[in-house]
Amino acid sequence: MPRFSVIVPAYQVQAYLHECLESVLSQSYPDLEVIAVDDGSPDACGEIIDEFAARDPRVRPLHLPENVGLGPARNAGLVEATGDYVLFLDSDDTLTPDTLEAIAGRLKETGEPDVLVYDYATTDWTGRAERNKFAEHLTEQGPAPFRLEDRPGLLRVLMVAWNKAYRRDFVARTGLTFPPGFYEDTPWTYPALMAAESIATLDRVCVHYRQRRRGSILSTTSRRHFDVFDQYDRVFAFIAERPELARWRPLMFRRMVDHLTTVFTRPGRLPRGTRGEFLRRARAHSRRYRTPGAPVPLRTRLRHTLVHLGLHRTYRALQAAARLRHRTAKLTAKLTRALRAGLLQAHYRIQLRLPLRADRAVFAAYWGRGHGCNPGALEAAFRTFAPHVRTAWIARPEHQHTIPPGPRPLRPGTPAYWTALARSKYLVNNVNFDRRLVKRPGQVFVQTQHGTPLKHMGLDLQEHPAAARDMDFEELLRGVDKWDYVLSANRHTTLTWERVYPGGYTTLEYGYPRNDVFQRATDADVARLREELGVPRDTVAVLYAPTHRDYRRTQRPALDLERVVRRLGSRFVILARAHYWQPETLPADGQVIDVTGHPSAESVCLASDVLITDYSSIMFDYANLDRPIVLHVPDDDRAAYEAARGTYFDVRACPPGAVARSEDELIDIFATGHWRGSRSAQLRAAFRERFCPYDDGRAAERVVRHVVLGQTGVPAVVPLSERRPVPSVASADPRSPLATVPQPSGPLSVTGAENRR
Repeated sequence: MPRFSVIVPAYQVQAYLHECLESVLSQSYPDLEVIAVDDGSPDACGEIIDEFAARDPRVRPLHLPENVGLGPARNAGLVEATGDYVLFLDSDDTLTPDTLEAIAGRLKETGEPDVLVYDYATTDWTGRAERNKFAEHLTEQGPAPFRLEDRPGLLRVLMVAWNKAYRRDFVARTGLTFPPGFYEDTPWTYPALMAAESIATLDRVCVHYRQRRRGSILSTTSRRHFDVFDQYDRVFAFIAERPELARWRPLMFRRMVDHLTTVFTRPGRLPRGTRGEFLRRARAHSRRYRTPGAPVPLRTRLRHTLVHLGLHRTYRALQAAARLRHRTAKLTAKLTRALRAGLLQAHYRIQLRLPLRADRAVFAAYWGRGHGCNPGALEAAFRTFAPHVRTAWIARPEHQHTIPPGPRPLRPGTPAYWTALARSKYLVNNVNFDRRLVKRPGQVFVQTQHGTPLKHMGLDLQEHPAAARDMDFEELLRGVDKWDYVLSANRHTTLTWERVYPGGYTTLEYGYPRNDVFQRATDADVARLREELGVPRDTVAVLYAPTHRDYRRTQRPALDLERVVRRLGSRFVILARAHYWQPETLPADGQVIDVTGHPSAESVCLASDVLITDYSSIMFDYANLDRPIVLHVPDDDRAAYEAARGTYFDVRACPPGAVARSEDELIDIFATGHWRGSRSAQLRAAFRERFCPYDDGRAAERVVRHVVLGQTGVPAVVPLSERRPVPSVASADPRSPLATVPQPSGPLSVTGAENRR
């Protein structure tokens, strides 16, 4: 008997069925059966199901002789189910990786509840994902399992069958079945939650709910939307048969009226000429099941009253007035924005005619993300070495808190912002400013860049349209023409920038200012940062920082971080940091700490003992710390990355440390200590000599002295052999667990042994 029965009904979804079934069968938790129901589909769904069944015995095909609809098709699959728990998955949706393992763990943790509710994310036809906006009701804090009366807010989560796991004997005992018709989830999910003796939640996105370009069946115009009345008849009949559930009647009444008004007001659902009939039936249901007791928000009382009275013409008139008000508000807002933009540009043009201020400098980084990177280090150096220059920092409102005392905060798009761009002598950024920036004679634009290039950049992206997306290369070159100085950390970077960003600027091969902190930080700074990030004492902190994948729609990590720390043991923690283009956070649980939101990458580097990365430029910065680096570059991933983005050299041929070509090999490298062995140290030394010649802690000072103070004799570079970057806590402590790393329970991988040779 399997742990899970996953029921997948299929009807006219041949384009999506492969992905759906693969998402189930590729789960890391294999104890399952898939009951794939061909609901008399006229397309290739039946053949696809049979193909999967032929290659995987866990797939049980079920072919219905005719189309019966989603509800009866699910019932047919339910009859065949043998698993402890039953899950439903629509055939155009998918399970996220490791979902069943997470569900199994949560079920065990909460004592095998009747129902487990988990989260989902809506994905539109472009691939954009958005998490359920009521996810806060799925928190795992507090007692578990519980009953619905303990957390009634759970009813605000989308009432569908596919975001829950149901204990099969509970379904049989309760007599739950799906009815025919539209809105078949309603008389299933409400009774299931009301009748459940034990409920638990899983605060994790387990399903990607696909919104197809042509919409779902519920968005079609049909009289079948009248089925909603029969479905609520079934809900109230279920309550009437069970007196102990009578307390839910007021809330179900409110939910019913809300649902009926949604169907009535949603455009494109009800056929022409049927709205009056629909509202008359809604009035009848309102009067039949009216049960005072559930509080109705003030904003919805009018709708409830109109439904109760059946005033469909009044309702439609109010709807029309609301639409007109909404359109008027949108038009007014658009005109207001246009007027404001025009006034701001007029203000900017006036400011451009006023004299430059030689004692002003304006800074920004990463399109207004906040104080940091090379511009952040330079801004601090301006205040130290050129205190006569007053600095300002541009950041969006949500990043204003990152600006330290000293620089004047500026918000993009404000009059002060345009004044600063027009009249400041020094402009410093690691990307370009607003394309409307007019570079005035006498202004000095310092383009700091934000890393040593490994992946293709600038004009080289013309050969990689997947990575370039909609990049305007003419606009890119117009931006390059505004640069006066470009910073570089090494000869490779200098040669690359001058080729892919051709312009008349001067390259300052002085090192990257953001790396100065690595030579200046103290042991106390490192200890403080580890404490702030929650790194336990006597643990090895592994920083995992993968780069962005241009060819992937979703940016899930290539490593199963929980598995990695589980294999390595409690002496290791992982600091997981996603790329700044990545909207999704990396998984965080116990030994995995998500540091994506930390404003300073340099601080996270200082707090760690070792870096794991792939093609991220963070490896070039991290090498300045002279701490171990491990590359995780699987062969298949490398081929995809090279095809989509391309690299300037094969980093595996001159790596900064050990190289893992699989997750198991990575675990092997750590478990055997190879990550910090003599061979890794030799590779790191060669890598530092090639890519870190100038990062001696005085890069920012050299830039300020050259650009602002006009000094030709900038400080000499400290040789690599004389630099003393701050050591990690683990390597500095003789009692560190680095000396006693446990071996994994499994055998060493062959590739790992070859890599050590």
